[in-house]
Amino acid sequence: MMTEQIKVLLVDDDERNIFALSAYLKAKKIKVETAIDGRDCLEKLKQLTVDVVLLDMMMPVMDGFETLGILRNDEQLKNNKVIALTALAMKGDMERCMEAGADDYCTKPIDIDVLVNKINVLINKE
Repeated sequence: MMTEQIKVLLVDDDERNIFALSAYLKAKKIKVETAIDGRDCLEKLKQLTVDVVLLDMMMPVMDGFETLGILRNDEQLKNNKVIALTALAMKGDMERCMEAGADDYCTKPIDIDVLVNKINVLINKE
């Protein structure tokens, strides 16, 4: 029995990705907040409490790697759990995301069941 709803911050510059992934997550009873880029993500994290940040790594202005770097060096924000989302699954991408500070990694197109499982694993580690 789940006593409290899981809450994620979905960070992606593509409205179609936000729309589709939000719908899938909401269908799994996960509350979704959204941010359109890295700066927006950092601002929202100062105001919201979320269980996991779903961070697109390829965004204009401030990409996921820069966002993770700032996040992990900010006393207020560094303990946020982050799952890196990337469309370009190149050799070494997972390692690069993990080295940048991600807690886990998921490639696009997102398999929603895999993603939900990763979210549950991360929040149950506490």
